[in-house]
Amino acid sequence: MTTFAARLAVERPDEIALRDETSAYRWAEIEDILNRVANGLHACDLGDARRIAVFAENACETAFANLGGLIAGCSVVPVNFHLTAEEVAYILQDSGTRVLFVDGRTAERGVAAAKEAGVATVIGWGDVPAGVTAFREWLGRQSGATPPLDIPPRPNLLYTSGTTGRPKGTELPPTMFAGGSTVGEHLDNLGQSPMAALGRHLVVGPMYHTGPLSGARLLAAGVSSVILGRFDAEKTLKTIDEFKIGNSVMVPTHFVRLLALPDDVKAKYDVSSLQRISHTGAKCPVDVKRAMIEWWGPVFVDAYGASEVGTTCMITSEEWLKYPGSVGKAVNPPFEAMILDDDNNPVPPGTEGRLYFRDATGRGVIYHNDPEKSAAAHIAPGVFTLGEIAYMNEEGYVFITDRFSDMVVSGGANIYPAEAEQVLIHHPGVLDVACIGIPHPEMGEELKALAIPKDAQNPPSAAEVIAWCRERLSHYKCPKTLDWVDDLGRNTMGKINKRKLRAPFWEKTG
Repeated sequence: MTTFAARLAVERPDEIALRDETSAYRWAEIEDILNRVANGLHACDLGDARRIAVFAENACETAFANLGGLIAGCSVVPVNFHLTAEEVAYILQDSGTRVLFVDGRTAERGVAAAKEAGVATVIGWGDVPAGVTAFREWLGRQSGATPPLDIPPRPNLLYTSGTTGRPKGTELPPTMFAGGSTVGEHLDNLGQSPMAALGRHLVVGPMYHTGPLSGARLLAAGVSSVILGRFDAEKTLKTIDEFKIGNSVMVPTHFVRLLALPDDVKAKYDVSSLQRISHTGAKCPVDVKRAMIEWWGPVFVDAYGASEVGTTCMITSEEWLKYPGSVGKAVNPPFEAMILDDDNNPVPPGTEGRLYFRDATGRGVIYHNDPEKSAAAHIAPGVFTLGEIAYMNEEGYVFITDRFSDMVVSGGANIYPAEAEQVLIHHPGVLDVACIGIPHPEMGEELKALAIPKDAQNPPSAAEVIAWCRERLSHYKCPKTLDWVDDLGRNTMGKINKRKLRAPFWEKTG
């Protein structure tokens, strides 16, 4: 039994199947590389969980490690390439990773994390230090024969920031995993993706997110992909024009940056090849979404959800123009949307309340190695929340209005303030602290710290405290600003009403 790439190498021998900003590969080359990655991983001691991790920036090699791992029957852990060595070590330990892939930018942190976590095998591309096995040399030692495909496929293990200071692991949910009893069946299922009819795929987001990772999985459906590095608005337009891109996954921050380009720059590039842009990460501002539809046409599909459960609501451009601001109807099966009051009773249409979903499969949210957190996400078996406040109209369209969880969504990245708070509280000049999300015109939200100084007459500078935090935590998780305050409004139980703390900042936006 041959893999998809072998067949496509015969059918489309001259097509560039995958390219990034420095390299390009035809289907026959991809067949050989993926076979070698899979066979190389089969030769490693991966343990019962067969976990490998990919800690690297966007590149063809990142796609090869992810998809080759899947073909080898591995559970691949995509790791945020912004993380510190300590943060990566926790993920490696918690996941039980046995092999770590890195690139030149992440290698130093990756090696330190692997040493701390006891991961013996580190493989990397680019300018990597001694102690890292060079990816190309490693490939050269492996067989290019078709690997065994009669083994069970394993879903990714994804990590999101932690509500209590540690990341949470969650398997790629069934709604996003093609299933199958064997890797061969799984690849066949991926080959049936409706995305195959939408043309060439463009990867613009970081490939540790599930959406951008689809560029690797779509290869199995015969969809060629172009991978870009860190986001550049004009380069994105140029790529859409040059390679006649048909589909992509973006977040609202991408739209804001694209719209900010000068009109003459926007007019230079032809985007008529676009058939579908899925956008995720956060609710898109109405004016931004409308402007993008006017520019690119009704090609946008809002996929609202989370890594833990996949897409829970969806709305097309045509529906959105009828119901501006909505994130759509629940994707049924398996989900049913419900708006509940504080006592978990349903509220009438048009009434604001807490947004919950019922998963008809009963699965709901499952966190790796943490049954308590899994239980805390539910009010009944299979009935869970993503922490949003919303209302639903008579037709079942959901409108997000606020958040009752602490989570902050900045540029499509989920940030849990507890991580920064647990670092900041140890600063010698900080008595108490709370972090909240405040409006940001480009990123949607940014993290702000409100802190009580130990010495009210002589507090340290905000810049000093933020820099102190950035030395100990990934920069994107740290507050961008800090205000000294007299009180955080803790109640008698010591809890803070963060919605009340956020309100003055959001009221200023009108």
